[in-house]
Amino acid sequence: MLRIALGLEYEGGAFCGWQTQASGASIQDAVERAVSVIADAPVRVHCAGRTDTGVHAAVQVVHFDTDANRPLTAWVRGVNAHLPDAISVRWSRQVSDEFHARFSALARHYRYLLLSRDVRPALGAGRCGWTHWNLDVEAMRDAATRLVGRHDFTSFRAAECQAASPVRTLTRAAVLEVGALIAFEFSANAFLHHMVRNMVGALVQIGRGANSPHWIDELLAAKDRSIAAPTFSPDGLYLAGVDYPPEFGLPNHGRVRNETFGGAFE
Repeated sequence: MLRIALGLEYEGGAFCGWQTQASGASIQDAVERAVSVIADAPVRVHCAGRTDTGVHAAVQVVHFDTDANRPLTAWVRGVNAHLPDAISVRWSRQVSDEFHARFSALARHYRYLLLSRDVRPALGAGRCGWTHWNLDVEAMRDAATRLVGRHDFTSFRAAECQAASPVRTLTRAAVLEVGALIAFEFSANAFLHHMVRNMVGALVQIGRGANSPHWIDELLAAKDRSIAAPTFSPDGLYLAGVDYPPEFGLPNHGRVRNETFGGAFE
C-alpha cells in the first residue's frame, strides 16, 4: 500500500465546502472521484483543514492510500483531467505511512482578502470580501496584535463548533494593505470553526470606528460569542499554507505556503 500526498488549490464558490456530502457536491467528493479513476479503485482522501462553503484554498494538502503504482505525474495531470476547472492538483509526493495531512501538520495559515471601496467588486466577486467602509488600518493592526498568543477563543467560535477545547495558539495576526485591497493573515497550530471569519468581523468593526482596539481584549476575556461581531462573508477566505516536519519530504522542506499577497487572483 502506497501513501500519496497532493497539493491542491481550489475556488470554493461552486462547492458546499470540503467535507463529503450525500449530494456529492463537496470538494472532497470531486477529488475522490478523480483520484479513484486514476487508482482504478475507490479512494478516501484526507485533508489538512476542512474549508466551509464558499471558502477557497491557495494551498490545501491531502493524502490517500492506494495499491495503484502510478508515476507521480499521473497523480497530477491524470487527476486534473478528471477534476472540475475550479480544482487543481499542483504537486504530488509519495510519503511514509506516518504522514497524515491533518494530524502531522504543525501549523496552518489563513489569508482573508477584503476590498474596501465604495462599490462592490465584479472581477473579484466571490473571491474577496467587500466593505464600503473607509477602514482605519492602523487601528486594525493594533487590534490584531492582541489576538496573538494562547487564548480561549470562545468569542470567535461558531456555535456549532465541535472542537473539544476553545483554546488555540495564534502565532501571527497581520493586516497588510495594497491600495483598496486589505489582507488579514493568521497563523496558528489549529483554528476553530469560523474563527478566522469571526476575527475578521471584529477587526472590521474596529476599522470602521465602531469599537476601539481594546475591544479585542474584552472579547477574549468575556468568552461570549453573542457579544462579538457577526461572522464575515466566506468570499475572501483562503487556506494559504500548512507546515509539516521536514522529514516528510514535502515542497519547501514542509513549509507549504502561498506567500503572494494577491496570489488568489493569479
